[in-house]
Amino acid sequence: MELFVYNLEEIVYWHWLVLAGVFFILEILSMSFFFLWIGVSAVIMGVLVLIAPEVSWQLQFSIWAALSVIGAVGWRVYKKNNPNAIKSDQPNLNKRGDQYVGRTFTLAEPITNGFGKVKVDDSIWKVECKTDLEAGAKVKVAAVDGTVLQVEAVE
Repeated sequence: MELFVYNLEEIVYWHWLVLAGVFFILEILSMSFFFLWIGVSAVIMGVLVLIAPEVSWQLQFSIWAALSVIGAVGWRVYKKNNPNAIKSDQPNLNKRGDQYVGRTFTLAEPITNGFGKVKVDDSIWKVECKTDLEAGAKVKVAAVDGTVLQVEAVE
């Protein structure tokens, strides 16, 4: 135990920077914004220890823990209060079906028992409709439910 405590007393700035790098790698792998704040706190501690190397290891870990909690909780509060803070110039980029809402298509297969298929550009999509329709009928996409287009007949 004495060896472990002895080594803790020799924590220098680059230890914190290496720890920050580990947490940044974990953040890249998880994409959760949780490890980011722990890593940022470790960078802050690295700078603090570089400026004031006489800070005890107990105080270093206490400050790091406090900064990590403040960062993580602060991010959660910010995201809760600003759910649309990060805007995208392509909001439907990973929601391919959403770009079809409002468009009209011709049925590739008839809708029977509420389900059928429609050819959209270069792919075939499953469609759901309240009424059965013949192949070749025109339908308009009203909504998207996962990979199923909710359509209604166009007259």
